Amino acid sequence: MAKIKVKTPLVELDGDEMTRIIWKEIKDRFIHPYLDIELDYYDLGVEYRDKTDDKVTVDSANAILKYGVGVKCATITPNQDRVKEYNLKKEWKSPNGTIRSILDGTVFRKPIIVNNIPSALRSWKKPIVVGRHAFGDLYKDTELYIPEAGKVEIVFTTKDGKEKERVLINDFDGPGVIMGQFNLDKSIESFAQACFNYAISEKINIWFATKDTISKKYHARFRAIFDQVSQKRADELKKVGIEYSYFLIDDAVAQIVKNEGGMLWALMNYDGDVMSDMVASGFGSLGLMTSVLVSPDGKFEYEAAHGTVTRHYRKYQKGESTSTNSVASIFAWTGALEKRGELDGTPEVVKFAQKLEKAVIDTIQDGEMTKDLTLLTTSSNPKELDTFQFMEAIQKRL
Repeated sequence: MAKIKVKTPLVELDGDEMTRIIWKEIKDRFIHPYLDIELDYYDLGVEYRDKTDDKVTVDSANAILKYGVGVKCATITPNQDRVKEYNLKKEWKSPNGTIRSILDGTVFRKPIIVNNIPSALRSWKKPIVVGRHAFGDLYKDTELYIPEAGKVEIVFTTKDGKEKERVLINDFDGPGVIMGQFNLDKSIESFAQACFNYAISEKINIWFATKDTISKKYHARFRAIFDQVSQKRADELKKVGIEYSYFLIDDAVAQIVKNEGGMLWALMNYDGDVMSDMVASGFGSLGLMTSVLVSPDGKFEYEAAHGTVTRHYRKYQKGESTSTNSVASIFAWTGALEKRGELDGTPEVVKFAQKLEKAVIDTIQDGEMTKDLTLLTTSSNPKELDTFQFMEAIQKRL
């Protein structure tokens, strides 16, 4: 069988633990046998990031800027335990955070709907898309342990060296911690515009949620910019018959569980990280959630919306059987390939990606699935497959 030619290189970002094992299987089973493709490869495994002082992460982001489309495996963001486990130099920052900052992108996470995997909430009938701001906040923060009594302040000094404002954070009477966060009007507006572009193209309502009653300057700035963009684009919203609504974050959470879905829920960086996992679990599994980072100038990075599945990796290391859901990782590849084919004008690449997605969905709907889905399915006699059997079942259908 002649392989399908992919015109432009696809940037590949490898990852860690069980998802790294799955990643290789995906390439061996679904990519290399069918596609004539050049992969611009970057190893974002935590050990190689450590070896390169995280330069590889920056290089991979710049490669996405160059070629336009990347596909990323799940990666470890090391804490103190991971530093010891992998003998790392330091607690490196989130690679996703670094890539998002360089691309100045917005993350859109959308559940994969499968007929025999019902949502955990009876009210949810339509996909809930989570639009996550992909810059700053907790993921670019500066933190400091305060070892003794003393005063901590925020100081703003202008570019010409003049101190313009000084604000007390806290007068410590003993040990504690502090954290400084920032964001930029330019990035917030890019985020807002990206959310409105997505919602208008999909003809779905937009919800935006923060806690501006408490954070009267930081969160309030986000709300003000979203309000400005919504006013400027009011005619476009009206034309496609959709609405923009603002909620306090706690009210939004209360409302979302009672709503039928079918909206874009725009959230700040940390809120989007947490709530996308909640939405994914509500629709069945973290393994059934797509994720794409979109930059303002149209660069795309696709990934699974879950972690490295450490618990399964420990079992795999011991030679024990695992039943790890690979759907989101496969859909990261199909999303990237579909976008690559769309940008290159190669419909045969787009069609291949769509056929692979159909093979995945058909496999599950025919009752063959990983353990996490057997606990959720409405199929009467589901067949539980291990990590590799599941991908083999998909391969047969493909």
